[in-house]
Amino acid sequence: MADFFNTPGGVALIVLAQVIAVVAFVMISLLFLVYGDRKIWAAVQMRRGPNVVGAYGLLQTVADALKYVVKEVVIPAGADRTVFILAPLTSFVLAMIAWAVIPFNDGWVLSDINVAILYVFAVSSLEVYGVIMGGWASNSKYPFLGSLRSAAQMISYEVSIGLIIIGVIISTGSMNFGNIVEAQDGRFGFFSWYWLPHFPMVFLFFISALAETNRPPFDLPEAESELVAGYQVEYSATPFLLFMAGEYIAIFLMCALTTLLFFGGWLSPIPGLPDGVLWMVAKMAFFFFLFAMVKAITPRYRYDQLMRLGWKVFLPFSLAWVVFVAFAARFDWFWGAFARWGAGG
Repeated sequence: MADFFNTPGGVALIVLAQVIAVVAFVMISLLFLVYGDRKIWAAVQMRRGPNVVGAYGLLQTVADALKYVVKEVVIPAGADRTVFILAPLTSFVLAMIAWAVIPFNDGWVLSDINVAILYVFAVSSLEVYGVIMGGWASNSKYPFLGSLRSAAQMISYEVSIGLIIIGVIISTGSMNFGNIVEAQDGRFGFFSWYWLPHFPMVFLFFISALAETNRPPFDLPEAESELVAGYQVEYSATPFLLFMAGEYIAIFLMCALTTLLFFGGWLSPIPGLPDGVLWMVAKMAFFFFLFAMVKAITPRYRYDQLMRLGWKVFLPFSLAWVVFVAFAARFDWFWGAFARWGAGG
């Protein structure tokens, strides 16, 4: 049996099992993320939220998913049928394949490539195409306007996210997530992580992640009060479910990126406690809780405010930070906090 796993067929079987494990983790997490999002929102509004289907309402998301699956797929008469169906598939698949380079523990990653950050950034940049395709293929003015808003919004905040990540890359000397986490492994535990030297960028990254994933208060592409639910208004049944699943998977991916880039990934916050995958998952869950709280307590931005924040505040600030980190790393300022090339490569 051991010899079989060294053959091409055995290697392919191992890779397939790993892919299924990651997909299963993401999809099962998705069920609890939607449930948690609704429960948190309900608690802020002093409501109960889902509490009927299953114990404590835990199966409510499953019931909702089954409802979408068994409904009829309605395609508008004037729509481009091929693009109309491809749009939600594109959003879902692109959100899912980004997880190929996300490590959950030391060595627990599908593809441990040296340009993992570049891969994630490239894939997330393509996700806007699913939204644009859905808005255009619907052959309706409101979805088209919503998709244009989304294109402008996502492109705007990808710039600031990219510049923020460049600062982390400069500090580490690597674009590999494993090296970035290793560079944060110090004797001070929680205070050795990148959130401390890159403290201002943590907030900018979190806010940019909200805008990148169309979450409140930056959910302008699907603002119900303005655009009749935006780019997906003509969608129903399974295609709508794929759009929704792709959005939540992208949100969870941003939680994973925040954990890996600034909060030590799978590292323990207290020296002496063992590291492991449970720390990684717990940190991701905490950041999703913050995503949910922002949705529940903040009012929606106007579109001009959204664009002004991205281009006139976040872009110059993140660009100036890259210059500062470059000098701090080159001249070894702040006791080497910005230059950890020994760990990063």
